[in-house]
Amino acid sequence: MTQKVAVLGTGKIGEALLSGMIRAGWTPADLLVTARRQERADELRTRYGVTPVTNAEAAKTADTLILTVKPQDMGTLLDELAPHVPAGRLIISGAAGIPTSYFEQRLAEGTPVVRVMTNTPALVDEAMSVISAGSHATAEHLAHAEEIFGAVGKTLRVPESQQDACTALSGSGPAYFFYLVEAMTDAGILLGLPRDKAHDLIVQSAIGAATMLRDSGEHPVKLRENVTSPAGTTISAIRELENHGVRAALIAALEAARDRSRELASGNNS
Repeated sequence: MTQKVAVLGTGKIGEALLSGMIRAGWTPADLLVTARRQERADELRTRYGVTPVTNAEAAKTADTLILTVKPQDMGTLLDELAPHVPAGRLIISGAAGIPTSYFEQRLAEGTPVVRVMTNTPALVDEAMSVISAGSHATAEHLAHAEEIFGAVGKTLRVPESQQDACTALSGSGPAYFFYLVEAMTDAGILLGLPRDKAHDLIVQSAIGAATMLRDSGEHPVKLRENVTSPAGTTISAIRELENHGVRAALIAALEAARDRSRELASGNNS
């Protein structure tokens, strides 16, 4: 952890990563940040003791550059960085839908690039970060990316060809659960419960179910069957979910998210 790491475009996810790295043992003096607004840069310095720099300064001095700007801003950032990034500098991209080849074509020949898709539970150290190597990234580069993103959750290596699927399943995944909780809360109100009580019931049920999935080693079908007694309340609810095509709708939704990720990668932002 003696290398200098710069987080460029330090928004919510960038700040969560920064905070997690410090808790994991990185020294604030070895962490650089960039931000569009001076007030934001000053805020990060005060909160974490890190050093705000310009994008060019980060490119010249940091051993690893973590790019956390929005996909539509990445081209402008790379134009600014390109004159200052030496070929050996590790680039870690957190931009959805942008392939490693996009960076390799705009930076010095041989620049190692690692693509990472994380998700918003990084804010509570429960992220799922999916990591892929570009053409020039080595096992050591991948391990370094895992060390960084492991500070805010779990990591998983996949071939880059699977990144769009992972974006659909995990990158966007928390939103699907929030959507489900929202719908179940409305149902609880319809059934006569106050909103706060319905919310508490659903959230704790979700936490308990997720913990069982993680820790039991059981297949989700088995866990569901354990709750589903013959002619009971649960099977009646499951029947209605099947009648309304919820399973098919989820599959179609994930396919749509994957396809949109591919469109973004091809430059279609409309």
